[in-house]
Amino acid sequence: MRSEWESKSEEEGRMEIGGDMLEEIVCRLALVDLVWANRVSSAWRSAISTSLKRLNTLKPWLVIHSQYSTNSATARAVAYDPRSHLWMEIRKPPPPAGYFSPLRSSHSSLLYMISSSRFAYSVDPLHLHWHEAPTPPMGGWQWRPDPVVAAVGKHLVIVAAGCGSCLIDDHTVPPVQIYDTTTATWECPCDSMPTQLMDSGASTWLSVAVAVAAEEHTMYVSVKSSGVTFSFDPRSRSWSGGYDVRRRGGGGGESVFYSEIAWCSGSGVIAVGLTGEAESVSSVVMWEVEGEGVCSWRMPAELLEKLKGDSAGYMPSISVNVMDDFVFIHNPLQPREVIVCHLHLRTCRWGSVCVGVAAFDDACLFRSLVFAASTVTLPHLELAFKLGTTLKTL
Repeated sequence: MRSEWESKSEEEGRMEIGGDMLEEIVCRLALVDLVWANRVSSAWRSAISTSLKRLNTLKPWLVIHSQYSTNSATARAVAYDPRSHLWMEIRKPPPPAGYFSPLRSSHSSLLYMISSSRFAYSVDPLHLHWHEAPTPPMGGWQWRPDPVVAAVGKHLVIVAAGCGSCLIDDHTVPPVQIYDTTTATWECPCDSMPTQLMDSGASTWLSVAVAVAAEEHTMYVSVKSSGVTFSFDPRSRSWSGGYDVRRRGGGGGESVFYSEIAWCSGSGVIAVGLTGEAESVSSVVMWEVEGEGVCSWRMPAELLEKLKGDSAGYMPSISVNVMDDFVFIHNPLQPREVIVCHLHLRTCRWGSVCVGVAAFDDACLFRSLVFAASTVTLPHLELAFKLGTTLKTL
């Protein structure tokens, strides 16, 4: 006959962990591990939900795609999750149409491929779903080898940087074309374009931001070398603006020679600029472009040195990816260090993350890197696993 002590011990051994203790446990688990933990029981699901809302909240992922410069048919992707402080390799099936051209990114969340005859895009957080747009009725893509592309609400806006209307096969091709992703049709194009944007030779000379606030459907395009910025509404097919974002507080009295814009939750359009000169960058500054009482922030000196890397001080440009209220900044010439800024309640918390072996291998010199940022949730990961995607911690 079992003793009372033995019965009590077995009962205690079967007791489930719950309450605050369970929440503390799940808040220390990586997001990818929470996918499986979420299936344990209703108590675990409740604890995970509470933890993600209060204790260790979701943070946008930095995703880096790499392709061999001599062969764009294959691609590799790695991601950094600031919530878990982990790098992961994302192994996923290729797009149905394959990689028919080098990958490109725009305003952090849009990934696309474009060739002389084809255009495909992906907007979901892990870029598992690709869509191929039909050829525009006014001609193919051969006249716009490096256009500006932006996803604005349900529309894709394609701007031919460096030219106005073109004449191809006796048809006048407008400088701005608009694609409705819900109906998979091309809408009436926009025949006008600001002169300052026509003078920019390619999308690499321009910076794009897209407003993601409710009921706002606006694309902002800024010339990186001058800061002159315009906005475009695809619904009215109209341009406005022509203002210099650097007059809104950038540089703190110093001359900004390069700047990029982005959309940040809580701050709206922000600009990130370099002061000094390319051979001797003195600071990286960030400021709000719109609103009353414009705030500005300056990157700490030690992080600026990390950003410069081994380039002997030469840094003619930076690349900026923003998602929600996280800003990721890297040096295209030395992309082994990414500076991270968390903008919350108009205060800035700076940090950095070393890319290291996550995105680089022995053949890194032969790879082109495409940076993006995404808000990844548990449902996104659950769908990814169902579609055959795996995430391996590095």
